[in-house]
Amino acid sequence: MARVRVREHVNPLSIRYQASASPPDWTKIYADLNLPLHLDIGCGRGRFLWHMAQVQTDWNFLGLEIREPLVEEANLWRDEKGLTNLHYLFCNANSSLKPILETLPAGILQRVSIQFPDPWFKKKHHKRRVVQQELVNELAIYLGIGGEVFIQSDIEEVEREMCDRFSSHPSFQRQNGDNWLAENPLPVATEREIATLKRGEPVYRALYQK
Repeated sequence: MARVRVREHVNPLSIRYQASASPPDWTKIYADLNLPLHLDIGCGRGRFLWHMAQVQTDWNFLGLEIREPLVEEANLWRDEKGLTNLHYLFCNANSSLKPILETLPAGILQRVSIQFPDPWFKKKHHKRRVVQQELVNELAIYLGIGGEVFIQSDIEEVEREMCDRFSSHPSFQRQNGDNWLAENPLPVATEREIATLKRGEPVYRALYQK
């Protein structure tokens, strides 16, 4: 299947992306809704979760992505593989996270990943970045006790800002102190991570626990 071509960046503050997503009937999505859930925010083409769903079959996986053609493509990849523990949802996480998570069974969310989010370098565009305080607050509500949040970026300033927001919330404790994680704790790396490391460039990683 040929890759869908889409714009690399989408302004999440535009009117088009302010409407909340309508959550599906989760019992029709996952074969076993009681499995722990891994949420990947900004999943892009979804290949990371596609591999994760096959490696960790005792987990369910949900990817959120603001570019609708990528979501449609990713769900086709899922269906071709017959995966019943994986779903991709088109939405703006900053306006749809609460209505999505509140429809899931309490405590089912056990792991969140936010990997290489759009950096929005210009200061006036920082409000477009996905990790805003409200998103952190909502994850604190819906993530199960002992659940983890893994964040990584190849841009140190972006990673530090994400860390500052999670560290400032009393529900989250940063693991490994103030040091960057030397290794990715997950069994699958994203295409962006692999490409960055192949170029010999650093990846900044942190892990939080509730």
